[in-house]
Parts: sequence; structure tokens; C-alpha cells
Amino acid sequence: MSLKEEILGLIKQPENESVEFKAVLPPSRVIAKIIASFANTEGGYLILGVLDNGTPKGLSGDFFATETVHKAIDLLTPRPIVNYEYVDLSAKRLFVIKTEKSNNKILFENDIYIRVGEQTQLSAASGEPEFTSQKYPKVTILFNDLIAQSESSTESKRKYFEHIKSILKIIDDLGNILYPDNVETITTNQEGKILSRILYSSFTDNFETYLSDLLFEIFLAKPETLKSKQEVTIEEVLNCSDMQDFVHYWAKQKIGKLQKGSVKGFIEDTKQIKDLDVLGAVEIKEIDKLLQIRHLFSHRNGIVDEKFLKFYSNIAPLNSEFNMAISDIVVKLEYLIEIVNRIDTASIQKYNLST
Repeated sequence: MSLKEEILGLIKQPENESVEFKAVLPPSRVIAKIIASFANTEGGYLILGVLDNGTPKGLSGDFFATETVHKAIDLLTPRPIVNYEYVDLSAKRLFVIKTEKSNNKILFENDIYIRVGEQTQLSAASGEPEFTSQKYPKVTILFNDLIAQSESSTESKRKYFEHIKSILKIIDDLGNILYPDNVETITTNQEGKILSRILYSSFTDNFETYLSDLLFEIFLAKPETLKSKQEVTIEEVLNCSDMQDFVHYWAKQKIGKLQKGSVKGFIEDTKQIKDLDVLGAVEIKEIDKLLQIRHLFSHRNGIVDEKFLKFYSNIAPLNSEFNMAISDIVVKLEYLIEIVNRIDTASIQKYNLST
């Protein structure tokens, strides 16, 4: 039986332990997890360019799937036996990745993934240990919510939530300097004040990283959204090793206005996010205010300037030191988590992103 005949038979059945469909080209990290799960179970096929219901859609020719698979395999230890090639079916071009069952456990970032039905899941042997905060119960609730919310999400959101979980663990571990009295009171400990500013800046910076990573996923899934008449330099092109590196670079460039504190400018210039229609005037204003605090903490060591007072007119005098209780920081962190959830859900639906 030819591979073409084999694939024709596979797409007539629903996804299962040994078959998974993806309508678009996912990031290499997503492919790596799926390959590892097949290798650690009974082997299987990942077929790109096919809708969940088995209908051939075809894969965009703007990107070379082989490059992404190479990168995916490089993320695995040891390297599994994988074969892959393009297959033309019903005038649609598909890309088939066949993974053999491995005699050794295949690790992705030191974790073991397996197939459970049609799902790729983290093995219980490498699952995340239960987390409970003895000092700040809200941290426990938020941490466990992040685990649940990471399901059916983009790789970009999963990475962002992993970062948030690390911040929550720091909040729990170093409560003696972050909130020695209680979570509602600003610490008088100088190290605690500095660490609070660092933690706040970290999760707002990584919110911007999430957006650039998400744009990369959108560009992979819908290359036509990247096409424009905007000029780039030869140096920018040559500094990238391949087309996907350039797309990742361009996604990061889009974040420029956001890094300068202009959320509205970023959205107006980034059609892929604007078209999601999930960030209105209220959300834009609130995110702008969150980024102004980041700017104050990162570049002014918390010393209030005139720009900050335009957003927070009555919160502190000019040239005074602005600090926040850890409870206030967690509230603002929760708001960004909500925004990320809304953006991610809309992006998956609109651009058919891989989850």
C-alpha cells in the first residue's frame, strides 16, 4: 500500500491514539510534543493540512514544513525514528509525519508525553507536583487555575502561564520580605520593595512576549496575514537563518509600539490582533496603565514622574517613591491573565491555531 493510500484511509477515521490532524503548520514545540507522545505510546501519524473532521484543507506553501519538523526533532532526547514527506491528496497538499514507537522514553524538556485517546498529555511520571501556598491562599487558587486554563491553549499562552506560575512560587517562597505583615500592606523591607518591582515588571514584559509569540503562531497558520508592502532591509533578511526565523523576528518587531507604552498604537498597527475585536477602549486604557507602572518600576526605580501622573493623577506626589502591596500586584496579574485568555480563545477560533 502506498503512503497516499494509507493516508486516505487514516483521514476517513476520527483522531485517535495513533492519528492526529492539524489544519495548519504548528510551531516546532507543539510538533515536538506530539512526536514524543507517539514515540512513547504506540507510534502514530501527525497529518498537517487536515481539519479535525478529516477533511483535507491543504497546507500553505509559504512555509517549508520540513524546517519546522527538523527543529522539533532537535528538541527531543533521544531522537526518535521519524519519517515525513508531502503527500498530494484530492488536489490538496498535506504533510505527513510518521513516528515509530520507541524502545526508550523520549523526553521533551525533561518531560514525558504520551497519547491518551486523541490527546497528547503529560505522563503522570513527570506531572507537575501539587502546589499549595501556606502563606497566601489566593496564590494556590490562581496557580491551579493556570494549570486548568493551559489546556486547549496556544503554545504562546502555555509559555506565559508557566512564567506566571514561577512568579507565584516566588511570591509564596519569599513572603517574609514581600509581605511580612500581611498581603494588603506595602512591605517596609527594601529588598521586598525591589523584588516586588522586579516581579511586576517581569509579568508585564512577558505579556508582550506572549503577544509576539502569538503573532508568530498566527503568521505560521495564516501566512497571508503577514504579507504587506512594508519594506525590510537586506540586513534584516540575512540576519535570519530561514523564513521562519524571519517571521519570528518580524513578530517581535510588531511589539515595538507596545514596548513604548502605546497599546492603542500597537493594536492599530497590528491587524491580526485588532481583527480579534476583544480589546476595546476600556481594556486598552487599563493595559496602558499597567504598562505605565512597569515603566516606572523598570526605568525610574518607582520614582513618580509627570508621565506616570497623567495616568495616576492622585496616587502619589511627583518625585515620591511609588510601591504596591503584593495583593494589588496579584490583582493586576489576574487582569492580564484574563486578557490573555480572551485573546488566545479568539485567536484559536479566528485563525484555527493549533492547541
